[in-house]
Amino acid sequence: MATDIVSWIAVGMILATSATILISRDWRVPLGALAVQYIAAFWLVTRHLPFVMGSAKLITGWMVVAALGMTRLGLTSTEESADETSLLSGRWFRATLIGIVALVSIGATSRIETSIPGLGLQVIAGSLILIGAGVIHLGVTSDVLRVTLGLLTMLTGFEILYAAVESSILVAGLLALTNLGLGIVGSYLMIAGSIPLETEEDV
Repeated sequence: MATDIVSWIAVGMILATSATILISRDWRVPLGALAVQYIAAFWLVTRHLPFVMGSAKLITGWMVVAALGMTRLGLTSTEESADETSLLSGRWFRATLIGIVALVSIGATSRIETSIPGLGLQVIAGSLILIGAGVIHLGVTSDVLRVTLGLLTMLTGFEILYAAVESSILVAGLLALTNLGLGIVGSYLMIAGSIPLETEEDV
């Protein structure tokens, strides 16, 4: 019973952090929310996987957050992109979208549990919220950092759901490498996008 209560708290954390990542304007806040999101995902993953494998997921996620944060902090450009400046005006729209995702996830959770018993209502709800929030994030932003956060959010939801079906160490390792790869690619694209194009000079 206590485990179920903590799992529902983790689902609430997932919903709160997903909304924060989607709505927040400052880039530091979504990164902090993503770090907290990995803690909630760690708890749900350990419902079906050993503690060590869940810890690997948590550590990998924090490494990705650290890499993205250090890269963004090192950029000298202070200009906000069009996506950033328009984020505040669309805040209520994004909040509505995440509310729709939560309602759809709640409605689909019991149906999926009936079709595939043994997954756990909390695991299904948390994974559906993450996948839906990630898809919405990818649809409303073009900023490199936020697109990377959306992909990581969606992948985390898939990992939670997949962990309840398959407990292979190899698959868990490949998913961890995928997370690291997304973090590295996102960091590279942020750096590449901040470098102005140089014009060739005649010698």
